[in-house]
Amino acid sequence: MKRRKFSSEFKSKVALEAIKGLKTLNEIAHDYEIHPNQVSTWKKQMLDRLPQIFSDKPWSTDEHDREKEMLYQQIGQLQVELTWLKKKVNIFNS
Repeated sequence: MKRRKFSSEFKSKVALEAIKGLKTLNEIAHDYEIHPNQVSTWKKQMLDRLPQIFSDKPWSTDEHDREKEMLYQQIGQLQVELTWLKKKVNIFNS
């Protein structure tokens, strides 16, 4: 069975409907043909991230910072490797 992938817009729509509380989680899940646990997961994710929207640095999360640090480390490693390769090529061309 192939896993279904949902867009962020779809997840937001479902989570917002769950937060409104006009329908039960089971009703929402039935309407969108997803499992009720998925509805509650998306609802929790949305509620957990809401404070970031109003913070001074809404996109400066720990996860984002870790990814940025990892990318800088990879860039540094690639620069070292490139310098090493350039030196090796110069030895063979001399």
